[in-house]
Amino acid sequence: MDNLSEHAEEILEALWIQGEDRPGKPLDLGIIKDDPACQELSKLNFIKVIDGHIILLDKGRKQAELAIRRHRLSERLMTDIFDVKKEDVDSISCKFEHLLHKGLEDKVCALLGHPRLCPHGKNIPRGECCKNKKKQLGVLISPLADLRKNEEGKIAYLHTKDPLVMQKLMSLGVLPGLEIKVMQHFPSCVFKIGHSQFAIDKELALSIYVRGI
Repeated sequence: MDNLSEHAEEILEALWIQGEDRPGKPLDLGIIKDDPACQELSKLNFIKVIDGHIILLDKGRKQAELAIRRHRLSERLMTDIFDVKKEDVDSISCKFEHLLHKGLEDKVCALLGHPRLCPHGKNIPRGECCKNKKKQLGVLISPLADLRKNEEGKIAYLHTKDPLVMQKLMSLGVLPGLEIKVMQHFPSCVFKIGHSQFAIDKELALSIYVRGI
């Protein structure tokens, strides 16, 4: 892995986010050609600067994806495990992400149950650990569908971009912070919250992430 300065890595993240939000549009962050971090990225063949616009090359895109993955996993870790206040999550995650080099991000990802979205609803780029994931010891947060019968936990967050799915889960009283217990998995997933029991399909059960207790 190329050792980048923090400023250069932040530029890559900003370029990735701009491309994510405005696909197909020129990348232009107002970075001047003489910016040392910009020169650093150019020397590594991560970017090209042409007529004031930045072209993110394949090598730089891969590095940017890794940086975004580390940052968003850090946000998930700060939110779900350390219960950091919402207004402090981004600044703390910016500092913490630089500690997640050399594969440590895969260990954090596994502990969190391979989350797909950051706390802001943005996609977390997948890693090799997500593609080849197996049930692992030490997982702190996992989908309800992965819990064993009679296993209990607290709802950490709901993972879905579908507002109808979110509405259905919330109408059942599935809310972060509540204790939940799995009663059965077949033919449907039956769980208990408080004194009430509910049955949902596996797709919905995969949308509920639970922290073990």
